[in-house]
Amino acid sequence: MHRVFVAVLLVAAATAAAAADRPEGRAFATRSVTYARHGMVAAAHPLAVQVGLDVLKAGGSAVDAAIAVNAALGFLEPTANGLGGDLFAMVWDPETEKLYGLNASGRAPASLSIEKVPAEDDGTIPVYSVYSWTVPGCVDGWFELHGKFGRLPMKDLLAPAAKLAREGAPVPQVIAGGWARSVPRFKDTPGFAEVFMPGGKAPAEGEIFANPALADTLDRLAADGRDAFYKGEIAQQIVAFSDEVGGFFSMEDFANHTSEWVEPISTTYRGLTVWELPPNPQGLAALQMLNILEGFDVAAMGRDSTDFWHLMVEAKKIAFEDRARYYADMSFVDVPVEGLLDKSYAAERAKLIDMERAAETVEPGNPALDHGDTTFLVTADEDGMLVSLIQSNYTGFGSGYVVPEVGIGIQDRGALFSLDPEHPNALEPGKRPFHTIIPAFMGWDGRPDTAFGLMGGGMQPQGHVQIVINLVDFGMNFQEAGDAPRFFHEGSSQPTGTIMTSGGILHLESGLPPEVYRDLAKRGHVIEETNPVAFGGYQLIHRDPETGVLAGATESRKDGMAAGY
Repeated sequence: MHRVFVAVLLVAAATAAAAADRPEGRAFATRSVTYARHGMVAAAHPLAVQVGLDVLKAGGSAVDAAIAVNAALGFLEPTANGLGGDLFAMVWDPETEKLYGLNASGRAPASLSIEKVPAEDDGTIPVYSVYSWTVPGCVDGWFELHGKFGRLPMKDLLAPAAKLAREGAPVPQVIAGGWARSVPRFKDTPGFAEVFMPGGKAPAEGEIFANPALADTLDRLAADGRDAFYKGEIAQQIVAFSDEVGGFFSMEDFANHTSEWVEPISTTYRGLTVWELPPNPQGLAALQMLNILEGFDVAAMGRDSTDFWHLMVEAKKIAFEDRARYYADMSFVDVPVEGLLDKSYAAERAKLIDMERAAETVEPGNPALDHGDTTFLVTADEDGMLVSLIQSNYTGFGSGYVVPEVGIGIQDRGALFSLDPEHPNALEPGKRPFHTIIPAFMGWDGRPDTAFGLMGGGMQPQGHVQIVINLVDFGMNFQEAGDAPRFFHEGSSQPTGTIMTSGGILHLESGLPPEVYRDLAKRGHVIEETNPVAFGGYQLIHRDPETGVLAGATESRKDGMAAGY
């Protein structure tokens, strides 16, 4: 037996013994659900949560708070997000009683094409390279959201983040760990050390870090608006840096950038409606998984059974094969969203699941016509507005290339393009790549009363599904649903069209009976340990439709918190 697997069994045995002391029928929770009446924020850093609450108390909308929190996180959590990345959001507007979706993802440079990319040995785009750059969409996303739902002036929303960046803030434990792991990879990448390695190293836990160049950039945005980033001095500095390091950005790439308001897509799971955004993001995969799982008596299996975890992984494999085959920028290709969401299609695909054996390969269906890091946040205001917002550089610090003059790292989202010209997700000038980051909503009676999400690359749809299953099938509360042990499966298929490992790799958190790990291995699953950050970062806010009381939950695996007033 592999040494890693033995270690997993030992940890699992100890945790299962501790679980026996819990009150019957209750799952483990690291803290209580947070409750409040007037407003709430849940995010991955306590200081960012405080920024959002201050905005709400000053009369700002939930969207105002979300922008301010995201701006603060761009400084406080550069290991996951920043102005050089992309953004997606969903907003429940109580005034119009409508759920809005915003796709603020960027596009490939007009001068970059497949034949210019020196492919890796596996045929993919080099991740930490100028070939993976796409135009950052975050800032335009902020201004789009603010133009539609903002109340306070933009300068008031960006000022707290600028103040934090200029004065500096202590780095918390999880972020410090991610920072330290990134330094060996990026220390020699242009601009990285200058901005993110003060004193020649990553800041340690509790050490104060500042980014005055980012503070100046935020001040410039507050004074001159979004055009400062896409047509003015900031764009000029990013393009000049691109020219210096061999990138492909032009001023036209930035000037031509736009966000897109989109209609969310949805499915039902045992009466609960779950909403996601349509492709190019991967939210459709979560809905497909739920459709497949609805045909099984999940509650009867129980979370401590081998059958349950086996079923979850096999349903994921099926949905992700369709993800690899079909999901792409719908401005360039026809994605059969309606067919992929069809319940009868899910029932047919579910027949592929062998409950006794892990599938090594799964073919994509024929419907009718990885690790990343991210930050996810949710906000709610007194008037009933809810926001689910996710923002990312893709792989932690993104490409590792940092523009020192503006204090911003550049994302590497373009690494998710395929270099196969026949693939729907093939790299093309001006095209948006497949995206992993996905905000979500859910609610009973067809009303979106719960904003939620779970950050972390390919973990995200798997995490969304596990939260829903924990709530619906196992009756957990909002905090328990996030704290419960998770699985993360990777490697069987990729949106680039490549196959990494036959059958993929299954990562399981501790806390399950030892026989589950043993029996899953017997069924053919390859189980390996992984860093806890791979299991994502969960945030949720629910508004009780009768009382208006807000309930918040947050991720125990991150540094953040949920707080209200």
